Amino acid sequence: MSRRGHRAKVFQSLRAAAAAWWLLSAIATQAAPDAQAILADSDAVRNPPKPFSMTVSLLEYRNAKQTDANTLTVYSKADDKSGQYRTLLRFVAPERDAGKLMLKNGNDLWFYDPSSQASIRLSPQQRLLGQASNGDVVTVNLAKDYKAELLGEEDTADGEKQTRRAYKLGLSAVSPDVTYHRVEMWVDAATSRPIKARFYAESGHLLKTAYYRKYQPQLGRERPTEVVIIDGLDPSWVTVLRYSDYAWREVPDAWLQRDYLPRFKPG
Repeated sequence: MSRRGHRAKVFQSLRAAAAAWWLLSAIATQAAPDAQAILADSDAVRNPPKPFSMTVSLLEYRNAKQTDANTLTVYSKADDKSGQYRTLLRFVAPERDAGKLMLKNGNDLWFYDPSSQASIRLSPQQRLLGQASNGDVVTVNLAKDYKAELLGEEDTADGEKQTRRAYKLGLSAVSPDVTYHRVEMWVDAATSRPIKARFYAESGHLLKTAYYRKYQPQLGRERPTEVVIIDGLDPSWVTVLRYSDYAWREVPDAWLQRDYLPRFKPG
């Protein structure tokens, strides 16, 4: 073979190798789902896209016996600029808490007690009841507060003890004001439904595990109507959040301002 022919053959081999590498790269890129998009899709399953209200019932159990309960009415709407939700919560029961308010606006979380007419700033990490923190009951788009990484795809048991094919996501906080430093979340690969999540402290300690259950049609799509939260150290300590009475409704911007809390009256 002449030197020119040898060069041509080498050149053809290099072109073929480059084409094969490009094809494999394209397939790999196409096959790898976008973790941030998966998280955003799961947010859309949990959270209605327009202003809404609902009732949240919190039930605390110790060794399978109910020890405490609370009921709140939630009013939520997404901020036009940030895309994150602003939420006003009104305590309905027990009677000792009726009329108290909690407001989440941006990174600020406020508690208002009408008996003292004072509003105090809260941490989203503070416990509200059982294993449910303040940050667990406000409406949150996780994709706005966390950077998601795809850790793999695997079979996992959901809250109904059914096996689901799921994306496993690792979520890292992008702001110090979020409720949890790190989260692992499993999202149904076929439906984008959140299946379960593990929530960690900055130290790496497992705080709690949550299962999203009892999906029902609510405001345009099937959403979880129950979240079961299990303590990271004591599995007999369980808190259940039940969502009901979903409704589209106007949520005036005035309701979502701290200065308006003393004047709030549900319409």
